[in-house]
Amino acid sequence: MRIKFARLIALIVVFANVIVIYYSLRLFVSFGGFKTYHSPPTIKTTTKSPSKHVSKLVTIIVREFESFENDVTSTVQSFLNVFPNIQVMIIYDSLPYPPLDINLKNNSLKNVKGFALSSSLKVPYAERYPVLQIKTKYVLFVPDSTRISSRQNLQLMVAELGRQPSSIIVAPVSSKKELGCLRVNVNVREWTLKYSSTKNNLCDAVTGKHFILMETDLLRQLPEPFILPFPQSLYIQTASLLVEVKILKGMFFQEGKPVLKSHHAQFKQKQINTERLKNLYKVFQIKQVVRETGLTEWYGCTRETSRCFGTIVDQMPSYLYEGRWTPPCCLSNLRKTAKHVFNSLDEAGIRYWLEAGSLLGAMRSGDILPWDHDVDVGFNRDDLLRSPWLKKAKDKPVVDSKGFLWEKATGGNFYRVNYSKSNKIYVNLFPFYSKNGTMAKDSWFTSHKNMEFPENFLHPMSSIEFIGRQVPSPNNIRDFLELKFGKGAIENPEYPNPSRLPFP
Repeated sequence: MRIKFARLIALIVVFANVIVIYYSLRLFVSFGGFKTYHSPPTIKTTTKSPSKHVSKLVTIIVREFESFENDVTSTVQSFLNVFPNIQVMIIYDSLPYPPLDINLKNNSLKNVKGFALSSSLKVPYAERYPVLQIKTKYVLFVPDSTRISSRQNLQLMVAELGRQPSSIIVAPVSSKKELGCLRVNVNVREWTLKYSSTKNNLCDAVTGKHFILMETDLLRQLPEPFILPFPQSLYIQTASLLVEVKILKGMFFQEGKPVLKSHHAQFKQKQINTERLKNLYKVFQIKQVVRETGLTEWYGCTRETSRCFGTIVDQMPSYLYEGRWTPPCCLSNLRKTAKHVFNSLDEAGIRYWLEAGSLLGAMRSGDILPWDHDVDVGFNRDDLLRSPWLKKAKDKPVVDSKGFLWEKATGGNFYRVNYSKSNKIYVNLFPFYSKNGTMAKDSWFTSHKNMEFPENFLHPMSSIEFIGRQVPSPNNIRDFLELKFGKGAIENPEYPNPSRLPFP
């Protein structure tokens, strides 16, 4: 009986406690108690609320500095002072000398790494490609001799890039110097790079000292993300992908210790950058650069070098297989050669006319076809000996007083005038003679089809605008060209041997 009574007392006590707890909870809720202690919702990093842990989102990259004089150590230290755990990459072509004092008085800087891009027997392949080592969503390119003093600027850049993904966000270093905004036209097919100024806040490239924030995925799309000079090389590549660059207004980073201020250091850097630009344009196969000032720079072949393409097979230059047109330096040299030939033939009193694809180009645009590699000229065989240079070239090649090389072609009974002895970009001179009302070819070349034509196309002769001057031509040019190339040739010209191209 005692055990049953004890159990009853225990049950009564438990029931009473439940009643007390129940009413206590109701009273607590009535005062809003549970609202205070609800778990907060998970907050994703958004453009309106940048993460305080920005060091987990961004890798700092220092690329644009000179080994012989720099402020890299202090630049990196300023970021570590604000973001102690942020990942930092210092990228160079070869190990800097004098060595960088990158210890920064701390032996545990595992988040600061240096990467040499040059080949070495001691460095594995993967380690020469630092883009493969980046684990963060964004990268921030930091110019040498700069400082960051607070988190806010970088957080604002991250927030802005979040609002405009797949773009590039730029912030100036100094409030005293306004950044330049440029549009960039990269024409791969024509080997050209053209800059133009714009007052818009959206650019393709930026000039002046600045920070660059971009997505790591975008960086991985670039063929040569770290090639010097930087950041010019970066903007050429992003412009070809149609990536827009936005300059943030109303914010800026700070200048660091002055570097490269002496005349000697500036002269040395200018020389180095000149060579870097030459290498950059060689890597990207850019032959012509037009600056925003209108200045044109040539980085292709010259009179002293070979032409920009090798042996031509079946009238198909190698660049056509690459989906490109004739390099602009070759077209420029070809125009110079053609003008020289026209002047020489005029002085000698030789009857000549524009032929084949060159006449087609004149009819279409008054210029050489943009994919053509030579200029074709027909002339009357009876006039050959009037030219001292053609006469001499019958026996052996001869360089005239202006440096052009005249020679008899090895592949047929015709002549060529080359831009120089080294640079074999040329004008073809095809001899014709009258035979039973037809202008017959006096040669055994086979690469130019349908060369012969009725003599009445030359009686009378006509003329046409070509490369900036009037050049003799057959009359009834449309009929002449359609006889050689077929109907619609002027409106729809074709590459030579288009069926051989690896693309439509």
